[in-house]
Amino acid sequence: MEIIDIKYQEELLIQLRNDAEPAFNALYQAYSKPIWLRILRLVKDKDIADELLQEVFINIWKNRQQIDLEKSFKAFIYTVAQNLVYNYFRKNASDSNLLQNLLLQSPQHYMNVEQLMEERELKRLLDEAIDQLSPQRKRAFILCKVEGRSYGEASKIMGVSIATINSHITQSMQFLKEYTLKHLKVILVILFTGLNR
Repeated sequence: MEIIDIKYQEELLIQLRNDAEPAFNALYQAYSKPIWLRILRLVKDKDIADELLQEVFINIWKNRQQIDLEKSFKAFIYTVAQNLVYNYFRKNASDSNLLQNLLLQSPQHYMNVEQLMEERELKRLLDEAIDQLSPQRKRAFILCKVEGRSYGEASKIMGVSIATINSHITQSMQFLKEYTLKHLKVILVILFTGLNR
């Protein structure tokens, strides 16, 4: 579902590329609320969400003449917001308490796993961490946390008890948490909070 009429948006973007502030203001009015809500779901702090939202639109204004009219502006602005959120977490990665809290957050506040895994770098980082698991733990993790299967389904596929699956998942998540903290892979922290349910 589009936030703003496509043809009207195209006109605004053309005007924006020509330094028209009214066009910028119109785009701000259209996108600021949904972008703010997306950021808030990730950072869970209204003040930080406010700051990052302003950075998003400062970035848009500074790079207005480089906006590609042939590509989706909605996808572009959401990518700008997402990158700023990642940068925020990366800058704060030295705070291990922050990282631990991220791992404990409820998943419904985070982006869909499939949406995240579409990004090549995120998938590479996730594969890097999962490859450190033992074969059995890796299989259990992929079945339950990536494919979304229940512990019962995973136990039948792997031929082990549900208790064993639970043990594999618990130990896998603990390892991945420690791996993330050690390597400060904040993007993975966000992904794992989405996976952990």
